[in-house]
Amino acid sequence: MSTYELGRQPFGLASPAAWLRRAGARVSCLDLSREPLREEPVCQADLIAFYVPMHTATRLAVEVLPAVRQLNPRAHLCFYGLYAPVNESLLRRLGADTILGGEFEESLVSVLERLRSPTGPPNAQPEPRVSLARQRFLAPERHDLPPLSRYAHLNHADGKPRTVGYTEASRGCKHLCRHCPIVPVYGGRFRIVQPDVVLEDIRRQVEAGAEHITFGDPDFFNGIRHAIGVVTTLHREYPNLTYDVTIKIEHLLEHAEHLRTLGDTGCLFVTSAVEAVDDSILARLDK
Repeated sequence: MSTYELGRQPFGLASPAAWLRRAGARVSCLDLSREPLREEPVCQADLIAFYVPMHTATRLAVEVLPAVRQLNPRAHLCFYGLYAPVNESLLRRLGADTILGGEFEESLVSVLERLRSPTGPPNAQPEPRVSLARQRFLAPERHDLPPLSRYAHLNHADGKPRTVGYTEASRGCKHLCRHCPIVPVYGGRFRIVQPDVVLEDIRRQVEAGAEHITFGDPDFFNGIRHAIGVVTTLHREYPNLTYDVTIKIEHLLEHAEHLRTLGDTGCLFVTSAVEAVDDSILARLDK
């Protein structure tokens, strides 16, 4: 269940859905930013997992939790994503049984398997609160999410709105900026999604109508060879597809020679954050 993903179709639902279905689960994906809370799948669930990748998503999940609990007080309750471990004490008080951060797909399958166990789930959560495992990803499964036309679109300079898809080529970040919520979870490390998985995810979204792709990586240039390889291959396959990325200013300067490649392969714009223009403030933030 997702409550907020900046108007994007959430990778954080579609990716674990593929893992859980492969493990034999019957999965329902609910994106409450684009649809009402559907009672039937909530009432039938043995495991309810909230995806909380950011502060707003966590606040909204907390708000909807009483309605979910009223519909199904027996289900095992899990919160997963970047903001789950950093809000563990709050979420445990609200009834969370399992908290998962970092690379969460394998751990969600582990939760499913222990719920299936004839001895029942253990009193203490055996899965790590934060996993940095190097996973072999599966292509996300998005078929039961609202269509891309229901999500944010791109207002292009040609005046025609474009349907936008969303994927992630990496998670985490190799930097330790003191203001950043990624650091307490990933501790200066990042993990890539294998290129074949990223490209297959994009292919499926193009088939579903995507004309532009947003890469949701915290910093697309954390793994520069990985990033350039993905967009170069993508452009060969879809020369008219455009995309956007997020890259910190430090990396834009460090890898300036690759900016032309971004432009040549269809990158329309780069998002970057300027927390301050005062060097003393930036030094305190370790930026």
